[in-house]
This record gives sequence, C-alpha cells and structure tokens, in this order.
Amino acid sequence: MRKTVWVPVTILLGAFLFGCADEPAPALEPGTWRAWLDSPGGELPFGLELTPGSGGWSGKILNGLERIDIERVEIDANHLTLGIDHYAATVEATLTSPTTLEGRWWKTGSKGAISELPFHAIHGESRRFQSLEAAVETGSVDGRWSVQFADDEDLAVAVFEQHDGNEVTGTFLTTTGDYRYLAGSFEGGRLRLSVFDGAHAFLFDARLQDDGTLAGDFWSRDSWHDTWTARRDDTASIDPATEQVAWVGGTPLSEVVFPDLEGNPRSLDDPEFAGQARIIEVFGSWCPNCNDATAYLVDLHKRYGPRGLSILGLAFEMSGDFGRDADQVRVYRNYHGIEYPLLIAGNSIKAEASKQFPLIERIKSYPTTIFLDGEGNVHTVYSGFSGPATGDAYLELQAEFERIIEELLGDG
Repeated sequence: MRKTVWVPVTILLGAFLFGCADEPAPALEPGTWRAWLDSPGGELPFGLELTPGSGGWSGKILNGLERIDIERVEIDANHLTLGIDHYAATVEATLTSPTTLEGRWWKTGSKGAISELPFHAIHGESRRFQSLEAAVETGSVDGRWSVQFADDEDLAVAVFEQHDGNEVTGTFLTTTGDYRYLAGSFEGGRLRLSVFDGAHAFLFDARLQDDGTLAGDFWSRDSWHDTWTARRDDTASIDPATEQVAWVGGTPLSEVVFPDLEGNPRSLDDPEFAGQARIIEVFGSWCPNCNDATAYLVDLHKRYGPRGLSILGLAFEMSGDFGRDADQVRVYRNYHGIEYPLLIAGNSIKAEASKQFPLIERIKSYPTTIFLDGEGNVHTVYSGFSGPATGDAYLELQAEFERIIEELLGDG
C-alpha cells in the first residue's frame, strides 16, 4: 500500500501547473543538482547527480570527493523517487519545473520510527552553502584540531583541509567512528560543513573565537543536537581502538547462538565459520561506519579467504522484527556483494546488544571487529572504525588489520 504523504500547498500547486492531463510533464534536467534538507539547524546541503541512460535514470549523492550510487531512480511523470534501499531510506519529490524539485526525505529507524526532513534541489548549482554577505576573510581552519563534544566524555579529532577560496573538506574522528566525507566552507569566521549519505544527515556550524578556538553546533537528522569546541593541536589523537573494549569470554562459542537470515539457529563454533584466522564483525546495516567497514571486509575476504581467513557478520538491527531485519540485511548483503555468512544477533540499542553478545564487556561502537585464531581464542578486539574519509587514519587501520591477519595465518 502506498504511504500517505503530506505535501505542502506549494508543491501541490507546482504539480497542478506542470502535471495537468492536457500539459506534458516537465522533462527532468540531467546533470548536477544542489540539494538540501531542512534540518533543525538550517539548510543541510549535498550534491546530487542524475543521469539518463538506456536502462533508465541513475543517480549519485556527492559529498566532496565521495560518490554514492543510488540504487533506485524512478521517474513517473513529474514524480521522482530515489531509493537508498541498503539504508531503508527514500527521497520522494515533485518536479515543480525542469530545474526544481520539492519533496521529502524519510527513513525507517529504531522500532519502526520514521525520521523525516523536507527535501529541495535546484539544477546546475555547484556551491554547497549559501554565500555570506559582506563576509570578511578571517584566516584558515586548515589543519588538525582537538575537539570536545558536550555530550561525549571522550575527546575527538577534527582534520580540515581548506582549498582555494573558502571551500573546506574534512572529517571528525571519534572513539566510535568518523563523520565521513564532510564538505562545506569557511567564510567570515564561520565554518559550515555537511554530509548526507542517503540515511545520515550531519550538519556542523561553528564560529572562530577571538582566542583562535572554534565553538559551534552539531545536528544529526531531525533528532540530535550537540555543541562542540575545538582548539588547534597538531598532535591530537583519539584513544587507541584496541584498548576501549575488553574480551570477557567465559561463555563457550558453542553456547552463543543466533539465527541466520532464514531463521535457523547457528552457534559461533559452527564448522562453516571455522578458519585458520577468524573475524567476527559486530555491525548494523543502518550504520555509516559499518558500511565503510563492510566494503573493506569484503575486500579482505577476497584476498585472504583462500589462505584461511573466515569472516562472520553479526547484525544488530533496528526494527526488532526478525523478518524485516533479515530482509534489510539481505539488501545490505547484496549491495556490498558480501559472500561471508551473516547472522541476526539482536537489537541495535547498545545496552541491549551488550547483553545479547556477552563475549565482550560491552558494545561501545558499531562496528566492533574481533580477531580470533583458528582455535577460537581472541587475539584483538578493535572498537570503532576510521573509514576512507579519514585519510592517514584509514591507511593505518588497514595496515593494522592486515598485520593481525598475517600474524594469525602465519605461514599456513
């Protein structure tokens, strides 16, 4: 059944003017669009690329250097649907002219709750944020910063790169993961950065203070707001990922049982999961850092699987309904081309997930990567993931993961 959608009068008027039976629907302009969501913190912009082809339209979401393929691009008269299916997220918009789109983005979240924000797009504009009038140049934010979010006891690190003009790219590294490919501007002492990957919508807005520090706000989708401060620090770092969560053990792997995607109970010592070196990945299909980690694990599986590496994914999902969660993990599996087994381990709420997976003291981060030897003895518990947006930190993570795998595989 089609979901009932509340549409503003202006959108209905546009649909009437451009979609009447005796008027042809406007032709969607291909190319790059400036898109944005109306977040509680203001415009949250991102790039959108729409391209026609022999098999229909295709699309990409653009954040700095990042290009994210959109799984479904459907155009019906003056109605556009963008399906970001591996995140259970959708953009529905009306083409009010060949160069303007108005609609909404929505996503199914925890326990079936819906997150929703108004969506807009204008064809042909490449700038990310609106320029500030009479902005006075106030230096640069280029470099490394030590960051404190008000609602997080752990320090974070910001890495910004300021390009020609006012453009800025970068990310925040935290003990639970990174904020992926942020892009925006620094203009008139004001830093604005955003990222949208189809499901996660982050907006940062900060101002340079007289003492050279930054102070600002952070919004996530329609549901989260925090404040943050930052000071320049070329040596800033986050706590080591291998020291944040300890292995508890005590429970034999044979007694830890979760259903596979068909509902069959499988213990963690199932012969199918055996290997000379093993990785157990605690993840969620809804998690942006997990998506980055999964893309890397798929590569590791291809390279090291023939030598004896076994990978098992434990999915902690949002809906709490097994059938729905299993369907979503199948979409995720197909999107990433995962060939290693996946189990449905439980609910994504960390306190509940920690009880459901008693082998580590707690689940602090999604993902959490557990390395074991062929006998099932733990080698390393790695909490969080620094993805490709973090540059050198991602290269260091890859080197560490592959060093551990090589050590576990030995000469075999």
